[in-house]
Amino acid sequence: MPVEAATALSGKDLVGIAPLTPGEIQLILDTAEELLEIARRPIKKVPTLRGRTVVNLFMEPSTRTRFSFEVAEKRLSADTLNFSASGTSVSKGETLVDTARNLMAMAPDFIVMRHPNSGAPHRLAKMVSASIINAGDGINEHPTQALLDAFTMRRHRGRLEGLTVVIAGDIRHSRVARSNAFLLNKMGASVRFAAPASLMPVRAEELGVEVHHRLEPALEGADVVMMLRIQRERQGNKNFPSLREYFDFFGLTPGRLDLASPDALVMHPGPMNRGVEIDSAVADGPRSVILDQVTNGVAIRMAILYLLSGGEREPSAAS
Repeated sequence: MPVEAATALSGKDLVGIAPLTPGEIQLILDTAEELLEIARRPIKKVPTLRGRTVVNLFMEPSTRTRFSFEVAEKRLSADTLNFSASGTSVSKGETLVDTARNLMAMAPDFIVMRHPNSGAPHRLAKMVSASIINAGDGINEHPTQALLDAFTMRRHRGRLEGLTVVIAGDIRHSRVARSNAFLLNKMGASVRFAAPASLMPVRAEELGVEVHHRLEPALEGADVVMMLRIQRERQGNKNFPSLREYFDFFGLTPGRLDLASPDALVMHPGPMNRGVEIDSAVADGPRSVILDQVTNGVAIRMAILYLLSGGEREPSAAS
């Protein structure tokens, strides 16, 4: 089914996948495709955001997402300020509202925000004039991860429409699974969730996915297999007997991967727990595109910053 083209993003923020139209998603992916070539240049920098300021406000630990945004910002020549909960007044009890007011006194153009509370970026977006980019909020959404995952799938398979994508592991606590389900459904892919009952959200079917409580039937004929780590930091109670038993029943091994299509892609948003949700032979195998996801994350985040800054269809013209 053809996607109606978009030439710009309709809002000032990117706080979730749910508000995006298929045309806006395609615009972000197409813009990232153009920006990807900057990484191949001898000087990996363009002046697109020169004079603009980006605040990276991370209230939860992050490696890949934070560094990816920082690299994207520097490649677009933005000025950056980095804040974390442990190194700011938030650790002394400052509220989100007061933090936002103090940040806006510095006149930033963008605030990239990761927060443990679901909905925090949405709240901030209503309070400030800066563009808010959600880098993960609680167990709600992680929109830029879903976009880079879709970009990776499209680059390797040439399309999203018609693909069968398995997302397996700790679905219950995963904002990545939610954002991917929203995006892939919008773009015409079929999504299967696979997890033990204790790690599957209640009424998961309402996200437009097929639900499996065993990994093997979910994998049959799949085009993409995305494994998720167990988020022990978000779990109050133990949801399975042991890590060894979890791997025995839900770990992606070479034998289980053989149930998928012969050219199925293996993905993981990271960090990986080898020997828990994924076997090293699979993570490092020929069908793995996990490192491509990291590379593509920079291009996607560059595209989002570019488009939210008011950029039109041709980012190369700005360089």
